[in-house]
Amino acid sequence: MTEKQPKKTRRRLPPTERRNEILQKAIKLFAEHGFESSTRELARQLGITQPLMYRYFPSKEDLIREVYRAVYLDRWNDEWDKILCDRERTLEGRLLTFYESYTEAIFSRDWMRIYLFSGLKGADLNRQYIRLVEERVLLRIVNEYHVAVGLDDNIKATSEELELAWALHSGIFYLGVREHIFSLPAVDNKRKIIANTVAAFHHGMLAHFRARAK
Repeated sequence: MTEKQPKKTRRRLPPTERRNEILQKAIKLFAEHGFESSTRELARQLGITQPLMYRYFPSKEDLIREVYRAVYLDRWNDEWDKILCDRERTLEGRLLTFYESYTEAIFSRDWMRIYLFSGLKGADLNRQYIRLVEERVLLRIVNEYHVAVGLDDNIKATSEELELAWALHSGIFYLGVREHIFSLPAVDNKRKIIANTVAAFHHGMLAHFRARAK
């Protein structure tokens, strides 16, 4: 007769630890399978009941909002603002430093996949993040080029200028996409690739804005 195996008991966690455990598991689940993943499956993977999970996150929408905060907002570094606006340094040097730091924060499987899954879903998470990037990165970059060529510090960026800044940002962003979405090998020397991209952008933008300043 086969002996019965002792029944596993789920370890009781303090509320803060349990909440974080649910959140971290949700990040992994959504990153691999998208936002259509059910809370039932999440609870199953955690070995807890849905009612217990809902004590910490009353709805799936609440959980998704917390995933957004943890993946995007908590990784946003306020030092990036200072880097981009530090006119004691060269503009090209500032861009290189910023994108080296920025890519260290976002080039991860969960960040990339959740970002693209939420875009396919049409979630407001992406629109919020795009507004954040435009306001705190791209418009500042355009403004710094205005200043670099002697234009007014407060001159409004045109839609064409903003798209040029997006071209830089998207080109660097693609380095993460190819690795974490397309499963292609990571670039051998990320810093060199970013430096080349920034240098090409920098010299092109100076020419563009100098022509505008005439």
